[in-house]
Amino acid sequence: MKIISSVSEMQQQALSWERAGTQVGFVPTMGFLHEGHLSLIDLIRERAEILVVSIFVNPTQFAVGEDLEKYPRDMERDLALCESRKVDYVFAPENKYIYPPGASTFVSEEKVSLGLCGQTRPSHFKGVTTICSKLFNLCRPTWVALGQKDAQQVVVIKRMIQDLHFPIEVVIGPTLRDYDGLAMSSRNSYLNDRQRKDALLINQALRSGASLVEEKDVRNVDRVKAEVMTVLRQGSLLRVNYAEVVNRETMELENEIKPGRSMLIVAAWVDSIRLIDNWLLG
Repeated sequence: MKIISSVSEMQQQALSWERAGTQVGFVPTMGFLHEGHLSLIDLIRERAEILVVSIFVNPTQFAVGEDLEKYPRDMERDLALCESRKVDYVFAPENKYIYPPGASTFVSEEKVSLGLCGQTRPSHFKGVTTICSKLFNLCRPTWVALGQKDAQQVVVIKRMIQDLHFPIEVVIGPTLRDYDGLAMSSRNSYLNDRQRKDALLINQALRSGASLVEEKDVRNVDRVKAEVMTVLRQGSLLRVNYAEVVNRETMELENEIKPGRSMLIVAAWVDSIRLIDNWLLG
């Protein structure tokens, strides 16, 4: 496994792969890897001749007052996990090379990114699309693996790839959950025992809402959302940002549940820790 920190070295290496027609798989991460990340590495390994993982805590997707400085980091452990999964290259650049002094160009998606998380984190997705466009340009992947847990982010990135004509195919890995059902996230490391107990209500609420659709054939959006909120309100530390039924392909709010197309999606704070999760209905 080779570790690259230089932007120019990564670009030169990627261009050589492109000239040779090498099929490159890419997994973008902010590090502090967990089994969800590793499942994406395994998923893309099946397709690619060369596998690249990026590790970069992207400052432009954090708003003022968010957890950029305390975001969990453990590069030594991350590199060991990548090596154990037979990653070929790890791209771990410094911030000053990704965003050099005077940099003033950003990439912004103006439709999918506006609702849901975009309402309370209005600069977040601009940071996501900007860093992804930079990484795609530098690493030149054939495939990129993304996780279903970040459902809105997946749709935003897919739209950017389509609109900007990146020759990249997106592969989506399913949400992985911990032993107690909590969706895997690097931010789960912030949770103490009491906070985790409330965080588990998110998964319980999604399951409860989904059971109305899948077991009782309910198609009424308001009824399903009411069921979700009933469960979420049991948490004394939990504050709901949103609980919605959306079209899984566009993130637009649904008026009626369509099994196979509709998705339940929740964002909530447990104290100051923001967590997201979703459930594909039917």
